[in-house]
Amino acid sequence: MSKITKEKLREILTLRHKDNSYKSLADLPHPHKFKDIEKASKRIKEAIDNNENITIVGDYDVDGVVSTAIMVDFFKQINVKVNYIIPNRFDHGYGLSPKIIQMIDSGLVITVDNGISAHEAALICKDKGIDLIITDHHTVPEELPEAYAIVNPKQEECSFPYESICGAQVAWYLCAQLKRELKANVDMGSFLDLLSLAIVADIMPMKSLNYTMVKHGLSLILKSKRSCFRVLNYMMQKSKILSDDIGFFIAPRINSAGRLKDASIALDFLLSDTIQDAQLRLEKLILLNENRKEIQNSTFAHALAQIDEEDNVIVVYDDDWNEGVIGIVASKLAEKFKKPAFVFCSADSCIKGSARAPSNGIDLYALIGKASEILKGFGGHKSAAGLSLDKENLDKFKELMNLFCSSDEIKEGEIDVLGELDLDYADFELISILEEFEPYGLENSRPKFKLLNIEVSRYSFLGKNQDHLKLDIKHNGRNFEAIDFNTEQKSFKKEFADLIVSVNKNEFRGNTKIQFLIEEFL
Repeated sequence: MSKITKEKLREILTLRHKDNSYKSLADLPHPHKFKDIEKASKRIKEAIDNNENITIVGDYDVDGVVSTAIMVDFFKQINVKVNYIIPNRFDHGYGLSPKIIQMIDSGLVITVDNGISAHEAALICKDKGIDLIITDHHTVPEELPEAYAIVNPKQEECSFPYESICGAQVAWYLCAQLKRELKANVDMGSFLDLLSLAIVADIMPMKSLNYTMVKHGLSLILKSKRSCFRVLNYMMQKSKILSDDIGFFIAPRINSAGRLKDASIALDFLLSDTIQDAQLRLEKLILLNENRKEIQNSTFAHALAQIDEEDNVIVVYDDDWNEGVIGIVASKLAEKFKKPAFVFCSADSCIKGSARAPSNGIDLYALIGKASEILKGFGGHKSAAGLSLDKENLDKFKELMNLFCSSDEIKEGEIDVLGELDLDYADFELISILEEFEPYGLENSRPKFKLLNIEVSRYSFLGKNQDHLKLDIKHNGRNFEAIDFNTEQKSFKKEFADLIVSVNKNEFRGNTKIQFLIEEFL
């Protein structure tokens, strides 16, 4: 494997985006390419003109909360009052449920980041004389709900050129079309700071228009006038916001509200009018996130005890697990074992599950669909899904998943390594090149390198539970550190090591240094 020079690195990263048709915001596809978007915007204009009640129904994850925030902020900017509801995971269930429709008497309902599978709720809307506009990005079922308009890039009749976008992007495009319909004076680019949160947190492919939108959004966050970002920037103390800052710092805190309590706390944070309000709400989110970590770690440990590593898929269940963390636990299991993971807990008269796929090409939604006859319901997309079934069908479900997900589909996910990095090249110019090609994410992974035969002068375990391994590295009179977060190493005795790493800029209390994040020990 060849050694990577800075020139070679720049060449590789440039080639990743050579086919991107949307290199600037001016190149983004026009809203009218969405099926039903003009019909939807005309109906919303009619509702505004007639002073009808307009209710936005969101979802409790980052994408759903951001979608709702964008819609509410847009209507506020055009001086139109709207109602908005984010379902409580524990009281209402997911998305546009019958329980949510019972809270709405009349007018127009617009869903964001949900609704594509809401057949029962759609029928109740029809019975109540409520027009329903669905905006969603999840996989479209064979039978669509009865709605006035459906805006979803995954519909067969939709001509929008890139379907792998998140719910907040669909909501943003509807606002853009409505802006045209109303001839309103709204800067749609000002929402890109919020949009970047949703695109990164919902793990959309970081290429094509997603790459361009997030690149602009990340640059906006540091100079954003929104109170929520001003307090986040003060807390993070970063000179540049990267996709990992969203994925590992911002998104978990926003998600924690919907996971453990009520996502309206997160929505209020994003919509905060003052620094003081934003600060108080962020403090609540931080406490919830710490609580979430404790519950998640306990659930993960109990889940590990149930796993048979010979199975092609992971299926685990416990009556007492918290519904709010089973999705994260499924992600961690899929990542650890490189297999589809299904984590179930008790919910009313049935059991409810979250499913996550490893990054090896398995289509999770299609896989679950093969067992649809024994499911009460399911929805989602290729890499993440939710489902429910009767408890007595759990063993049958596990059997079917193992049958349909054959062992030859479970490929050990190889880390994409660009080459060997000479530590002489590990400097801030290298960091600058890596940052120039931000954001990284799904299908545009952060560059990984081999470090071979490096000298380890010292090792230590860090963190409250001593679960992070730090290696001190010496090279030609220079010192570096390499961190293995949530390490599986119990001890480390080697004087020399071979590693696969990514390169990080660690900013702490005004000091900046180069740090390696360990992906794998060789």
